[in-house]
Amino acid sequence: MANTKLSAFFSLLLVFCSGAVVGAIGYRVYNTSVAPPARPAEKRPDPAELRKQLIDETTREVHLDDRQVVELGKIYDDTRERFNEFRKNSNAEGRKIWDDQIAKIKAMLRPDQIILYDNLRAKKDAEREANDRKQGAHRKGGHPPGDKKD
Repeated sequence: MANTKLSAFFSLLLVFCSGAVVGAIGYRVYNTSVAPPARPAEKRPDPAELRKQLIDETTREVHLDDRQVVELGKIYDDTRERFNEFRKNSNAEGRKIWDDQIAKIKAMLRPDQIILYDNLRAKKDAEREANDRKQGAHRKGGHPPGDKKD
C-alpha cells in the first residue's frame, strides 16, 4: 500500500512538473511570436513653436538683450530660407536624374515594352501614393523624384 501511494505521488508530481514546463515553453513562444504593441505615431512639433522655444531658451540661458533677440530671430529666418532653397534645388536635381533614368530605360525598350513600362510606373506611383495616404505621410521640403507633386 505504501508503494502505491508513493507511486501515485510521483505520478502526480511528474504531471504537475510537465504541465509547468509546457506552460513555460508556451508562454515563451507566445511572447516572442506576438508583435509588440504599436506605438502611437509621434507628432512632429510645430516649427513656429520650436523656434519660439529656441529663442526663449537662448534668451534665458545666454542673457540676450532685446536687440540680440531680434537679430537671433532674423538669423533663424535666414537659415530657414536657405534650407528651403537647398531642398528646392536638391529636389529639382533629383527630378532631373530620375527623368534621365526613365528616358534611358525607355530608349532601350521596344515600343510595345514602353507601354508596359509606363503602366508599371503608373501602378507603382499609385501604390506609393496610397501608402503615403494610409500612413498619413507628410514629407517636409518636397517629394522624392518620381512624385507628380513637384
